[in-house]
Amino acid sequence: MRITEVECHPVRVPQVSPPFVWRDGLLGSPSEGEAAVLRICTDEGVEGVAMSPRRGSGVILADLLDRVLRKELVGQDPLQREWLWHRMWELDRTEELPLYLLGLVDTALWDLAGRLADRPTWQMLGGYRTSIPAYASTVTYSSVEEYLDIADQALELGYPAIKLHAWGDARRDARLSVALREHVGDDVPLMFDGSAGFDLPDAIHLGHALSDADYLWYEEPMREFSVTAYKRLADAVAVPLLVAETSDGAHMNSADFIQAGAATFGVRASTQLRGGFTGAMRTAHLADAYRLRAEVHGPEIPNRHLCMAISNTTYYESLVMGNPIGRESGIDARGLVHAPTGPGVALPAGLDYPPAVQAFVDKETVTPPRA
Repeated sequence: MRITEVECHPVRVPQVSPPFVWRDGLLGSPSEGEAAVLRICTDEGVEGVAMSPRRGSGVILADLLDRVLRKELVGQDPLQREWLWHRMWELDRTEELPLYLLGLVDTALWDLAGRLADRPTWQMLGGYRTSIPAYASTVTYSSVEEYLDIADQALELGYPAIKLHAWGDARRDARLSVALREHVGDDVPLMFDGSAGFDLPDAIHLGHALSDADYLWYEEPMREFSVTAYKRLADAVAVPLLVAETSDGAHMNSADFIQAGAATFGVRASTQLRGGFTGAMRTAHLADAYRLRAEVHGPEIPNRHLCMAISNTTYYESLVMGNPIGRESGIDARGLVHAPTGPGVALPAGLDYPPAVQAFVDKETVTPPRA
């Protein structure tokens, strides 16, 4: 089998409704824009697709295909995923590929492999479970009182755990974190995502509050450029740290966080930011060797497959927004996400796809991508 064509299909992704905000200093929910679907075709009629939901990625992917990727991929065996994954890293040396596109070819090749075998990709990756609990990952709300209301709604909807995205003010965020623990009691797992909003002194201040309130993990409090800063944070606070979400280098960079003693809960794994399925699986196995978690970052269908494939992840991340909130499509009343059943990975439903890729749209979800 050989790759005969590699195509980019632009897809309009609507503005998130209702729109939401993140912490102070960050942009909020994305506006309407052009995402992209990568389609890989073969001489035996088996195809694979992968979507980059980032607005603006359609133009970037089309340019990469025309200049670099098409001549690199056409004629190759699509089942030699390991070789092609290494080729993407070689190309990255000169192209400095956007992090969210680095693993897109790999994701499409794993989709193709699943379709060839007529199996969902999570089974092709090995398969560990058929369901996993989802936690409610909040956007940023206006007041402590509104957060407490959102928490009540999340628990009523069946979500077993809650993660805060707050304001980016260490003292205000600390008061919110303590108030939420007092509100929900001791038995609800709580997590905090700093969205890289703090320097080391403020990260330590908030970390102490999270330790006292028995938070399960403390995620990305600082930008992930300085492993030394994270090591100092890990030495200073008792709350476990979840790190290496957006840093470049996939498993290689995650290894530095682990070796330094900075990943005291674990590292992030995802298809979009850690080099596709191949990079994410490397990350998960690396973490497992140190008896750490590899928590899957973000919603979307590829990450559902990843959650079902690895042993050392705890939850599926489900973004909740607006007020009132609702459950993400595919999460049941007990807060469980179930393993996809169709072949390959599939594209998310709810978008106006071009005819060439409509056959790949998932039949099990109805929610468009938000990222």
